[in-house]
Amino acid sequence: MRWIRWLPGLITLRQYQATWLKQDIAAGIVLVTMLVPVGIAYAVASGVPGIYGLYATIVPLLAYALFGPSRILVLGPDSSLAAIILGVVFPLSGGDPFRAVALASMMAVVSGVVCILAGIARLGFVTELLSKPIRYGYMNGIALTVLISQLPKVFGFSIDDDGPLRELWAIGGAVLDGRANWIAFAIGASTLAVILLLKNSKRLPGVLIAVIGATAIVGAFDLAARADVSVLGPLPQGLPAMILARF
Repeated sequence: MRWIRWLPGLITLRQYQATWLKQDIAAGIVLVTMLVPVGIAYAVASGVPGIYGLYATIVPLLAYALFGPSRILVLGPDSSLAAIILGVVFPLSGGDPFRAVALASMMAVVSGVVCILAGIARLGFVTELLSKPIRYGYMNGIALTVLISQLPKVFGFSIDDDGPLRELWAIGGAVLDGRANWIAFAIGASTLAVILLLKNSKRLPGVLIAVIGATAIVGAFDLAARADVSVLGPLPQGLPAMILARF
């Protein structure tokens, strides 16, 4: 039974207690409600169709439940990777969503192989060689880049410029030209305000309330048709077919 140590999820399942089920169901519902919009948003921010954010959210969770050693770690899409993926996918895909998915998938495979090799070689100590100012600067830069890239969606239009400074200039010009959709902006600003106001609350989940509220308002008032508010629309059903892409 030596192989069982490679499957901690099976050990947890064998020791599972019925009294845990109620809390696990509640936690699962909350996490799914939050991870679904987050996965879709990060996929779009990375330059791939939103449905693939769901695939990248569900499949790793199932794999980690079986192979992961931690029972409390929350696994999901990470904002720090969105800008890196976009920087590779956007210029090479040429606007083709299928090519973008193939490029992002290859990045995931290569990154996984590199991480496995680094783990085997015990190179984790390398991360400690990076000073905190460098790490903080990197994370703040990534956050600023993602924020600027999502501003056009908040104002309800799209731009084609590349680079944070050019994007800011293009966003300002588009707003001054009257291209902004102020209803879309009101929804986005209200959602952000709710999240920030409830950020420190231990009882009220700000992100969950904001997502449900914005979704309910857009659906109840049919703002996609009446106010031209952009929505994701219907998503493909089922899992994608496995194919080998040629570049």
